[in-house]
Amino acid sequence: MMSKIIPESQIAQVNKLIDEADHIVIVCHVSPDGDAVGSTLGLYHFLSAIDKEATVIVPDALPDNLLFLPGAKDILIYSRYTDFANELIQKADLIFCLDFNALKRIDMMELAIKNAGAKKIMVDHHLDPEQFCNVTISHPEISSTCELVFRLICRMGMFDDLNVQCATAIYTGMMTDTGNFTYNSNKSDIYFIIEELVKKGIDKDKIYAKVCNTNSVDKLRLNGYAVSQKMEIFPEYRAAMISLTREELNRYHYRKGDSEGLVNVPLSIENIVCSVFLREETGFIKVSLRSKGTFPVNKIAAEHFNGGGHLNASGGEFFGTMEEAQECFRKLLPLYVRYLKD
Repeated sequence: MMSKIIPESQIAQVNKLIDEADHIVIVCHVSPDGDAVGSTLGLYHFLSAIDKEATVIVPDALPDNLLFLPGAKDILIYSRYTDFANELIQKADLIFCLDFNALKRIDMMELAIKNAGAKKIMVDHHLDPEQFCNVTISHPEISSTCELVFRLICRMGMFDDLNVQCATAIYTGMMTDTGNFTYNSNKSDIYFIIEELVKKGIDKDKIYAKVCNTNSVDKLRLNGYAVSQKMEIFPEYRAAMISLTREELNRYHYRKGDSEGLVNVPLSIENIVCSVFLREETGFIKVSLRSKGTFPVNKIAAEHFNGGGHLNASGGEFFGTMEEAQECFRKLLPLYVRYLKD
């Protein structure tokens, strides 16, 4: 039996809004990851099962390793079909905002969603949500937005409408946002949910293989180069840094998702508790942070990289050169020595 964390008043509100809606749009954050894609598709399949018209719109393209998910190829990419996407957003009478807590996280879609006349529902697990939705279901203590979507469906009394396509998407997000259940995954509710998803017919082994064990030659070579040539270790701070410039990414024909999980690799080194991965994008450096134990990478993300997130998994952005981003990380490490535990 799962604990009940979503207030009954919010369950009633969501139920009513869904019941009254004729055109529903589901959106998630820019550079969608497994939890963003899993939660949007999970909700999409559920709404379709109860005969609701729904469309998933994401700011930019999905990683290749998530295209196997049922419905993934029907997702509308805002950056490619902007005018059509805007029409659907304006037409919508209900918008679900999944896996993001601030409008800036949807990038070029920000104004369209902000100005939309539809009612809005946020379902998210990041800290400090902005108040731009009519209903805000925010639980940072929960490991993934997919878990919250599962809880929401169950609390609305519609578990029977959760089909295998929905279950597959939800499991994918739960798995990816916990590093295959290696962090933020110590609560028994998670494994109760997994059991219920398996009963729905998911093939968890196949999902893992598709997400984690389907690689291109270029991806393997890029990751090998990153670890062998670009990993810097700071033993006195029990930290590590990997960085890849745009030139290096292009050298290995980088495709979205090719560096997924790279930030976790240094954490397999004995005594390393903090890892950062810096990836050069157009106009900024994407910052990914991971940690073990009680080391708070969310503080580093918030205080130095215009970001935030969870204790052990956070991210942000640095506006400057790669060299400046690297130097910023090196200089901030002494500030966090007090958080190191034996």
